[in-house]
Amino acid sequence: MSSKNTASVPEAKDALNRFKYEVASELGVPLKEGYNGDLTSRQNGSVGGYMVKKMIEAQEKQMAGK
Repeated sequence: MSSKNTASVPEAKDALNRFKYEVASELGVPLKEGYNGDLTSRQNGSVGGYMVKKMIEAQEKQMAGK
């Protein structure tokens, strides 16, 4: 199994990266470019989890026509 992190839609990679830093900032997680091994698993997981929550909310709104 590969550990390479790839986007399903390569064209969205930059937007997802910007979104990641936006979410980290909202949550107060000091995410920076490059190495982030000093962050806890909880901090990193909160960013990913919140990203998923926001993407689901956006999709639900779109599906509801809002």
